[in-house]
Amino acid sequence: MKNVVKSLIVLFSMLAFYPAVAQETDNGLNPNSVYPIHEDDVLYKKRVWRRMDLKEKQNKPFFASNNEITKIIIEAVKAGELYPYTTDSLNTRMTKEQFLENMKLPDVGGGLSEEEKALGFTEDDGGWGGGWGEEPAGGDDAGGDVASSDYFFPNEVSILEIMEDIIFDKKRSRLYYDIQSVKMIIPAEKFETGLYREVAIFRYKDLVELFRNQPDRAVWFNPWNSQEHRNLADAFTLRLFHARIIKVENPDDQYIVDIYNKSPRQGLMASQWMEDEIVQFEHDLWEF
Repeated sequence: MKNVVKSLIVLFSMLAFYPAVAQETDNGLNPNSVYPIHEDDVLYKKRVWRRMDLKEKQNKPFFASNNEITKIIIEAVKAGELYPYTTDSLNTRMTKEQFLENMKLPDVGGGLSEEEKALGFTEDDGGWGGGWGEEPAGGDDAGGDVASSDYFFPNEVSILEIMEDIIFDKKRSRLYYDIQSVKMIIPAEKFETGLYREVAIFRYKDLVELFRNQPDRAVWFNPWNSQEHRNLADAFTLRLFHARIIKVENPDDQYIVDIYNKSPRQGLMASQWMEDEIVQFEHDLWEF
């Protein structure tokens, strides 16, 4: 009888402690982080947004001809392998139809010219024929098999906006850049209005999984040593890209250009100043 009582005491003790153990392993971790850090270990955190121009020299390895990062993303959305989101809160998924709508060329109107009609073009097929997924005139160099004359080519979607958390982990005593989402943007130069178009937002964790599953295609192209090409996921982890800060979280949710709106030069200088401030902060942490 005594043994039974002891067994019951042990059992109830284990059940009493079980919720606390479950909370420790399941809660306190960011579900959108590739390498989540428990909130109890976060000494400092600041969220920043960065603008990455894929046509910049340092970013060209992400945008190699016919192997653009945007092409891989677009094809994955078409195939149902990747889900786009409407906002960087990553709560609301975007439909494939809305994604394709955002990829459409602007309607300039005016119809076809007499020369185009004489060559057999029609307004129904957008002047070139075919739909999304058929090869456009110009072959692979024009964007591969993921675009038609009705849509922007992947190599025209040349801006990525990165949202990340800068976290100091007090357990490991180091600073981490925890990317949360990546927004795909068509630059303003493609529109008569002079305004850029946001195509979709993707969870960075999903992108990492996509890149890992396509090691032969998701390649950061090393122009100096072909033996040292890298997976795109590794390239982001190693911070091989250049992306200037465009916003730091603030009560008014303002971009740097809105805060320092006297001139573009001042906005650019403020962006660099904030970058230097982050580096200085990491350095000074070791003084405490």
